[in-house]
Amino acid sequence: MCAPNKKHITYVSLPPSLTGSRRLSFYLAMEEYVAQNMMQLEGCFFLWQVNPTVIIGRNQVMENEVNLPYCREHGIDIVRRKSGGGGVYADKDNVMFSFICSRSHYATTPEVFSLCLQRVIEMLSTMGVEACSTDHNDVLINGRKVSGWAVYQLQECIIVHGTMLYDTNMGHMLSSITPPTEKLQRKGVESVRQRICLLKDFIGDRISIEEFKAYARDFFCGEKEYMLTQNDVARIEELSGEYEM
Repeated sequence: MCAPNKKHITYVSLPPSLTGSRRLSFYLAMEEYVAQNMMQLEGCFFLWQVNPTVIIGRNQVMENEVNLPYCREHGIDIVRRKSGGGGVYADKDNVMFSFICSRSHYATTPEVFSLCLQRVIEMLSTMGVEACSTDHNDVLINGRKVSGWAVYQLQECIIVHGTMLYDTNMGHMLSSITPPTEKLQRKGVESVRQRICLLKDFIGDRISIEEFKAYARDFFCGEKEYMLTQNDVARIEELSGEYEM
């Protein structure tokens, strides 16, 4: 089974008049809506950015993983996704990726997940950045995490989504998520900061975040695009209520 590529993947975009700032719950609902209604396209992809938000996995205990007082004080939103994995911080200075693939065109869920990560690594390689994946669903550069990924199956579709730390508010990232001490000890590090890196540190001033988004879109989709209608957006907004906390 071939990896998702330009031949198969359509970029899903919002109408220009409806591209204002939205809560992260909207984009999670957008994944689900695309999976439920657009799989005649075989595979879909989109990029998104949000105001400061912590996204926790479906099985996480929020009070154990999130610094709630800090998030309240700094206006950081909290949303629960339907995939597993750990807590993730997102803001306007990093980029979120969403792949939605039909089971009828691709392989099993683990295979699709692995293929998507491999394509991300290939994209970084074409930018002159050597990366690798881990058994913990991360993408590393020089042994440090630059991207984290998760997957879940919805009906006959597979949704793979992840982060790309182009840049970020490091203070918010380190203070809003509170991983258990034993988790840090198990990974053999003294702090979260020692485990992560930023893509901008490896591509310098060569590529802005907007140029990076355009590059990623072209790498995965080329010119294939489906623009959501106003009716699509209204239905996604209604669905997004299921992700609110």
